[in-house]
Amino acid sequence: MSYPKLSESFVVQRLAPPTGKIHIVLDTDTYNEIDDQFAVAYSLLSNERMEVEALYAAPFFNELSSSPGDGMTKSYNEILKIRKLLKREDVPAFRGSEQYLPGAELPVESDAVRDLIKRAMQRKADDPLYVVAIGAITNVASAILTEPGIIEKIVVVWLGGHTLEWGDTREFNLSQDLHASRVIMDSGVPLVLIPCMGVASNLRTTLSEIRDYVQPEGELGQYLYETYRDCADDHYAYSRVIWDISTIAWLNNPKWAPSQLLPSPRIAEDFRWSSDPSRHLIRYVRYIDRDAVFKDLFLKIKQFH
Repeated sequence: MSYPKLSESFVVQRLAPPTGKIHIVLDTDTYNEIDDQFAVAYSLLSNERMEVEALYAAPFFNELSSSPGDGMTKSYNEILKIRKLLKREDVPAFRGSEQYLPGAELPVESDAVRDLIKRAMQRKADDPLYVVAIGAITNVASAILTEPGIIEKIVVVWLGGHTLEWGDTREFNLSQDLHASRVIMDSGVPLVLIPCMGVASNLRTTLSEIRDYVQPEGELGQYLYETYRDCADDHYAYSRVIWDISTIAWLNNPKWAPSQLLPSPRIAEDFRWSSDPSRHLIRYVRYIDRDAVFKDLFLKIKQFH
């Protein structure tokens, strides 16, 4: 596959932490876990910082789905539910890929892919579309393979893989669709990578905290509380990571998630990172301030109610 060659200066400029109000689309496997629901709400409640142009349902396959396509459909329906709770049915939602990439350069068509390409190509040169991905990266990779020119128009912010120092990077988002993950890492698209274990894993909360600061805040608060409550049978001395809010947090305030530019790593067949100093640059998040992020999220939920 031939991708547009972006100059290093262009990539560095694109990867500078954003200032002012930005435009985003959110690609989410919303039914897969409990963290996507929080992330969708967080994005739609951050309208002073970002305008959410569209929501895309991503595929997933685990004990909650019978196939990647079934996972995508369940995620799509969950998007509609949260959108209604937030009274934001004006934000369009699109079904994504029914399957993972069948080959290294074989995209999967979907409404989400077509919409992403259309929105990206309409962006002005100095005003990119931020593509926030918190699941398997199939939809985004399919859009890049279908219309490689969009890499000049977008910045991808992806929660995927583990830290470079971790023993492996066999993380759910990255490992579901290895072909798609490699497209994102290899295409040269401006990328902000937020690792799971070692970075987003800081974002732990407890049932008592959700009960105190989220449950009282109307229908949305009650739904998020019930979602958290039902995720475990025993909440005694138990905390859970709300991974996906890391992406929205970085966009809201990059100071909460210190990062650096470094060469894009490769993904080996055994799901390990390998380094190559000759590769294009990405922005890599190294840490996230748990308290600042949850305070911001809880306050936004409270202000909405």
